[in-house]
Amino acid sequence: MSTLQVWLLVLGALVVAGVVAHGVWSARRSAVRQVAAEPGEAAASREPSLDRPAEPADLAATRIEPTLARRGGPRLDALIDAIAAITVENPVAGETAAVHLPPARRAGTKPLLVEGLNAESGEWELPMPGQRYGEFQAGVQLANRSGALNEIEYSEFVQKVQSFAEPLAALPDFPDMLDVVARARELDAFAGQHDAQLALRLVSRGPAWSPGYVQQHAARHGFVTGALPGRLVLPGLDEGAPPVLTLNFDAQAALADDPSQAALRELTLAFDVPQTGSAAAPFAAWCAAGEALSTELDAALYDDGGQPLHPTSFAAIGQELERLYARLAERDLAAGSAAARRLFS
Repeated sequence: MSTLQVWLLVLGALVVAGVVAHGVWSARRSAVRQVAAEPGEAAASREPSLDRPAEPADLAATRIEPTLARRGGPRLDALIDAIAAITVENPVAGETAAVHLPPARRAGTKPLLVEGLNAESGEWELPMPGQRYGEFQAGVQLANRSGALNEIEYSEFVQKVQSFAEPLAALPDFPDMLDVVARARELDAFAGQHDAQLALRLVSRGPAWSPGYVQQHAARHGFVTGALPGRLVLPGLDEGAPPVLTLNFDAQAALADDPSQAALRELTLAFDVPQTGSAAAPFAAWCAAGEALSTELDAALYDDGGQPLHPTSFAAIGQELERLYARLAERDLAAGSAAARRLFS
């Protein structure tokens, strides 16, 4: 899935609630995600509400309880992965299994993972040297922001798993391709209707800012320099977690020979809703940082359509956000969970 943006915006004169319908999700698949690649720019989609679409009647029948994938805390999850069981006659050394793992851990644009059931601990894990495995399982992700798993990608998954299994004299058992592709499309439809990003623009009312000046003020609110030029991040609560917020500006200014002479007139403050759990209080942090920075930098607040954004608008946005969180949780894809971070990536 390419990394992409959908804006949850202000409704009416103050607030326009943004939602990504499946058609919008599909249309954006070929685009480059602007918040990461070109900070300060945005692609916007506007829909009238976040009301939950009707779930297909056959969707409940295709949802399966991910018991196989969740034993021992593995990373595969039958909720978002198509999983093939791989049976071996005798335990296999981790060194042997590792040699035959697919060199590319993707099938098309979808992540592919092989796990082994540790004969000693009884836990599913990536094959490791010095361990022995009594069975294996391989999975391919059903959907991500690049779209649903298709027949070609599933066929590539089957081929790679067979190439892993044959040298081990193992027998893979694959789920039916048509069933897998149908599940992938349904999951992709759900994801497309519930993918959102909150963002606001801070536009200077007076003199332009230098990157250093922006960094100085952002640091007071916990922001640190991100991996990409022109990107500051408010780190997540856990190591390796996505940032709670991002503050983006023109990358060219950050890369200038003398950044102190570069001029910035606009910043974008955003957070990726499905990627960020409510425990990190991203909405409260987003509101607080937006209001504080607008005061400190003497900046006006706007949505990406150019409409003024007032502090009184935040309450309405928060209500829409709570409904979105609830719908994700109902599908066992709570924002910030491992499954949601994989699906919305």
